[in-house]
Amino acid sequence: MLKIRKLLVVLAIVSMVAALAAGCGGKKEGDQKAAPESKKFVNIATGGTAGVYYPLGGAMAEILNKNVTGVNATAQTTGASVANVSALKDGSVQVAFVQNDIAFYAANGTEMYKDKKVEGIKGLSTLYPETIQIVALEKSNIKDIAGLKGKRVAVGAAGSGTEANARQILEAFGITYNDIKPQYLSFAEAANNLKDGNIDAAFVTAGHPTAAIQDIAAQHKISLLPVAADSADKLIKQYPFYTKLSIPAGTYPNQDSEVAAVAVMAMLAVTDKMDDQMAYDITKAIYGNLDRIAAAHAVGKSIKKESAKNGMSIPLHPGAEKYFNEK
Repeated sequence: MLKIRKLLVVLAIVSMVAALAAGCGGKKEGDQKAAPESKKFVNIATGGTAGVYYPLGGAMAEILNKNVTGVNATAQTTGASVANVSALKDGSVQVAFVQNDIAFYAANGTEMYKDKKVEGIKGLSTLYPETIQIVALEKSNIKDIAGLKGKRVAVGAAGSGTEANARQILEAFGITYNDIKPQYLSFAEAANNLKDGNIDAAFVTAGHPTAAIQDIAAQHKISLLPVAADSADKLIKQYPFYTKLSIPAGTYPNQDSEVAAVAVMAMLAVTDKMDDQMAYDITKAIYGNLDRIAAAHAVGKSIKKESAKNGMSIPLHPGAEKYFNEK
């Protein structure tokens, strides 16, 4: 009987040791299998909800989540270009929509970045022309840029890309802020104040057609002020990141003829902290799904791989360069 008990004790001990060994081994193996692949968060800085960046950024986030393994992408509304460069610099976002002129200022320490040069900013691609649209209420009887003198004009939020565009274009026509009544209003504020008749005209830098301007034109008769060719040439000579284009007739209600304008390029910017493979994967995913981009906003139709380096005003990220150099 004693022998049987001793045998049972020995068997019990052996079983416990085996169970512990199996448990430890199983846990280690199980931990290795269960360890999730670390997610790489990609925050995309866009702009206001009334603009073009926001819907395009949402489409890009969706594309990255579906096509880049291990990425968790989100698009967030922001104050647009200048705010987006700041967010890139502090690392709170990884990809940002930026005007090519703002990217140029940041990389070279000029304009609003004087003595505040942003190191390491890189380009992924340029996207589409961002037209500087100069919108006036027809009842204000403003026919051209010279007619802005003495008027209440929204020139963009202080220190914004739009404000720099407004100041530079006015200078090309020999006009300074002393000649107008400048109103430092954001994109949405300018639209609302135009609708309410609190201002006479506004500078809006965005791909056309712009939803906010369409909304204004649905309620009030508007005029788009042309940028004459000679003044555009003068502007481009001083600021080579501008380009000439025309806003086609019918872009907005009651717009019967095309309007000469100038534009900067919308682009995607990152920093040199992004590794080459991630930059490559993001670029490839976006340009491999341009149908989704085009469905997000009308300007998406003009985004093409062939023109993705046109107007690039800062160094291209090596990962993006690799993608564009592929056959």
